[in-house]
Amino acid sequence: MAIYSLPELPYDYTALEPVIDPQIVELHHDKHHAAYVKGANDTLEQLEEARDQGAWGSINGLEKNLAFHLSGHILHSIYWHNMTGDGGGEPLAADGVGELADAIAASFGSFAGFKAQLTKAAATTQGSGWGVLAFEPVSGRLIVEQIYDHQGNVGQGSVPILVFDAWEHAFYLQYKNQKVDFIEAMWNVVNWQDVAKRYTAAKARANTLLLAP
Repeated sequence: MAIYSLPELPYDYTALEPVIDPQIVELHHDKHHAAYVKGANDTLEQLEEARDQGAWGSINGLEKNLAFHLSGHILHSIYWHNMTGDGGGEPLAADGVGELADAIAASFGSFAGFKAQLTKAAATTQGSGWGVLAFEPVSGRLIVEQIYDHQGNVGQGSVPILVFDAWEHAFYLQYKNQKVDFIEAMWNVVNWQDVAKRYTAAKARANTLLLAP
């Protein structure tokens, strides 16, 4: 039985136009994301076989594959909900996301400073990767991370709450090789309500863990 499954999109393929073309949304979700789900499930089966047979010759490759596919699945699952057709702007207290707005200001000095850092982090990933806003539980602050592939260069314990996909499959059909243009356009569909919920949940979970004996 498969452990992981492809989540349904929270909107139809046309919902993010004109920022993201419907064909990209369909291919990205139905093909690329689905491949990561299948890869994670297949790797778990292979690890089970290795345990049953006591055959560990391929353990390094299997662990790497699991991290790659599982992180790809998790990041994409966040990515779809981080976007909405009527999103964009910046988080404001009047919109019910004041706690997130305050946290961004405290961690980055201003929303403008945060936006510039995340934009640059996402746009300058070498090869394939992500720009990520994450909650770092030890300091209790927000940080920007530049992720290579799906799981490299992340702080242990950090929780992603806003992710910008900078892999070519996320934009190439529409933006060609203009990654920076795609990242700039992404700000027009950010779902701050979703980001704020993830921030609140990450902070509450961190408090629970840090208080545990």
